[in-house]
Amino acid sequence: MAGQAVLVVSFGTSHLDTLEKTIQPIEWDIAGRMTGRVQRRAFTSGMILRKLERRDGLHIDDVPQALSRLAAEGFDDVVLQPTHIMNGDEYDKLAAQTEPFREKFVRLAIGRPLLTTVQDYKVTAQALLQVLPTREKDTALVFMGHGTEHFANPAYCQLEYVFHDLGRTDVLIGTVEGYPGVEEVLHRLDERPGVKKVVLYPLMVVAGDHAKNDLAGDEPYSWKSRIAARGYDVKCVLSGLGEYPGIREVFVRHAEEAE
Repeated sequence: MAGQAVLVVSFGTSHLDTLEKTIQPIEWDIAGRMTGRVQRRAFTSGMILRKLERRDGLHIDDVPQALSRLAAEGFDDVVLQPTHIMNGDEYDKLAAQTEPFREKFVRLAIGRPLLTTVQDYKVTAQALLQVLPTREKDTALVFMGHGTEHFANPAYCQLEYVFHDLGRTDVLIGTVEGYPGVEEVLHRLDERPGVKKVVLYPLMVVAGDHAKNDLAGDEPYSWKSRIAARGYDVKCVLSGLGEYPGIREVFVRHAEEAE
């Protein structure tokens, strides 16, 4: 029996609290708008999948498992919508894992990540501005993205440029595992006369290990500790991007466009 499905694919998280606040609402929003399709979940991180199964007895399919299951159940029209931020390593892996399954479906489409077209950057920045505080002369808002060695890493810099074009030059973006890192962020903060306060936000779909530890942890290496040691008054907002309705709407639109 033929059928339609939408497979929402995330990197994943082993933190069940943020999974329920971020990934699950994105899935629900997509399912609520694509009512003619059965909604399924897959994660791309093997490490997270193994940890969830070992620690919690929770099995979540990876992409090949999810597609095999959909094919076996008779679905012939499938949309994959990633919740990845950029077209980086995890998106490339998703695309490569999907390719061998194309012959099993009449139609198999992949939606784009959060940041792909220039318009995506503008809509994403505007969605974040809906939840950010108004600009104050003595305050900088700093987002911490994941970062990557993939050539897609400049996406973070482009998003910052878009914020500045929208008049929010108080917004800075750095990464925990790419460029610019915390040292570059500190340098740019020090170049801003009058800035005394810094508000830190994760630029990640989920607020998991990186947000709780690398961004807001009490260890000397965390961004909160390093920026505070420089004399700034630091506050952390531990909300993943999936908690913001405007960001979820971007993913929904991408899935609808792929349909």
